[in-house]
Amino acid sequence: MSAPDCNPHKDLLERVLRDSVFDLWAMIDRILTLPRLPHDRFCVCIFGSARLLEDSPIYRDVQWLAQELTYLGCDIVTGGGPGLMEAANAGSVSADPENRTRSVGLRIALPHEQGTNPYVEELHEHSNFFSRLHHFVLEADAFVVMPGGIGTLLELVTIWQLLQVAKLPPTPLILVGSMWRDFLIWAHTAMAKGQPTLASEADLEIPIAVEHIAEVLPLLRQAQARWQQSCPIMTTETL
Repeated sequence: MSAPDCNPHKDLLERVLRDSVFDLWAMIDRILTLPRLPHDRFCVCIFGSARLLEDSPIYRDVQWLAQELTYLGCDIVTGGGPGLMEAANAGSVSADPENRTRSVGLRIALPHEQGTNPYVEELHEHSNFFSRLHHFVLEADAFVVMPGGIGTLLELVTIWQLLQVAKLPPTPLILVGSMWRDFLIWAHTAMAKGQPTLASEADLEIPIAVEHIAEVLPLLRQAQARWQQSCPIMTTETL
């Protein structure tokens, strides 16, 4: 003889809970369709490996780029962790002794990763990758992708896909280094030129690939100038 059902309303409760979760997702989705709030500084998001430390030339390159962007009055946003994220936040802080710009970190709790780097001045913590990725989208006016692993690849392809389907307005997506050049060559060969065709050539032209870090700065200067022309609240006093 089976035990009596102690919760005869179990199916109803599960259905109500499931429907409530779906309703909450729908509400969050509606909120996230709101445009970015006006802001008075051009914001650059820098993605890259947590494993490349101070003794790496790429670390020093990222630090230099963040310094130069901060001198231009840009905010810097990273994942807030070690490696190239630290390099970008460090460059921002060193170039801004008067705290006129922001050095931002968007962290996520991971079991095997170190904590927030000491150069993050404004910290936002996330419990999942989805909200964190969307936060990057809400913050940034341009994206720079340095060498990195699977996490950096996730960030790159997320932004790329949002640009492809026009869920993100035209925004610079700049890839730095030979690894991304080779990745794009593979994408063109496997997706656009293979049979069957899996992507259009136009979609694969969305990212801007450069070989050296010095090539990034002129592109971002141009993007910042375009942004300033379209931003009604930008004034020289905010730089």
